[in-house]
Amino acid sequence: MDDELEDKVLYQTFVSHMKLLSKLAVVNSPPLTYCWKIIRLSLRPEVLFCTVVLVILLLYLRAVDLWSRGVREWLQTTLGRHKKLKLLEVAGDLQSWDAQSTQSSAFAILGRRPKMEDRFIIEENVNNNTGISLFAVFDGHGGEFAADFARDILIKNIFLKIQEIKLVLNQEGLKQQFESSPYMNRKFSQKTCENKENKINNNDVASQRRASFKKSISNADDSTLTKDTPLESDIYTQKINSLIRPLGSNNLFNINNNDLSKQKAPPPKYEAHCYLENGKVNFGKLISDEVLAADYKLVEAAKKTTNIAGTTALIAILDGSKLIVANVGDSRGVMCDSKGNAIPLSFDHKPQQVRERKRINEAGGFIAFRGVWRVAGILATSRAMGDYPLKENNLVIADPDILTFELNDHK
Repeated sequence: MDDELEDKVLYQTFVSHMKLLSKLAVVNSPPLTYCWKIIRLSLRPEVLFCTVVLVILLLYLRAVDLWSRGVREWLQTTLGRHKKLKLLEVAGDLQSWDAQSTQSSAFAILGRRPKMEDRFIIEENVNNNTGISLFAVFDGHGGEFAADFARDILIKNIFLKIQEIKLVLNQEGLKQQFESSPYMNRKFSQKTCENKENKINNNDVASQRRASFKKSISNADDSTLTKDTPLESDIYTQKINSLIRPLGSNNLFNINNNDLSKQKAPPPKYEAHCYLENGKVNFGKLISDEVLAADYKLVEAAKKTTNIAGTTALIAILDGSKLIVANVGDSRGVMCDSKGNAIPLSFDHKPQQVRERKRINEAGGFIAFRGVWRVAGILATSRAMGDYPLKENNLVIADPDILTFELNDHK
């Protein structure tokens, strides 16, 4: 009896299932008829009721999840955060970094590296009297040397340059006040006529001197140049070799013009007033020059110790409502506006980008995929400070990208 009852139950279930499928199946019926059957089935009261209940349940669960997550984060920040930080610091030597200031804070945790290679800077008021804020992140790789160098040398140079610029601005402000006084206006008007007459006389004398100087040079060149006379660059090479050879019989060097041309010259240095444009500071140019200068010193220091470490550089300067962000590498800056939208402050330098890949190929390098795209199959970022083996042919450069934002526009 049990087997017969079980067979009847299975048979009735199969028949009911087939009847339900027959209502939905298309059996020699046009598509419009089939669509009409689906619509009529979905508009039944029980189907609509179940759909509404399901939607309300999903919305409720989402709201509960967001609320519980917020409560959990609040509890962690108020009760358990400080204990967690202490445990991280005790776990190992410098496994976490934590810094808090009046309006800013920073936190970093050791990942898979054996040592913490990240560095950051928080300075809400440079020199405590400039009103300029500076923030920086240096994500090191291959060691701590490059990140430490950028934090200690690069930031120090930027601080000094900002202080010099502020002094120049203050001096120019005093100078403008002095020159705008009635006494200086009268004195300047009296000297204009005298300066014009002296300028005309000086120009005549200078033109005569230049003409006589040119004649003397041409006569000297005609009398000294012969077919056997070496070129000017060869003369300099011979002089350098003659100075080096007397140092010892075993210390003989042959310096060629090609070797001198391969040596990279240090980037030029500019005075503080060069970064002023119409009374405003060009922070983008300032950061670019200081980054390149620091990278040159970093590469030279790394060559002496054969240190292959490198680091990214993400630097932000806040001057009033103007935010200037400089990026070298793949550290990323993000800004949140009043509507909660995430606005990128920087763009990563990756080897697979068209611009970076073209530059690397023109420099004689290549990129290879090893987990991620890498320069010469080694470095996963196409721009960085340090990494001196990849700087020889400019496969990796330290030129920063500069973006400027007006915070009032983004609220």
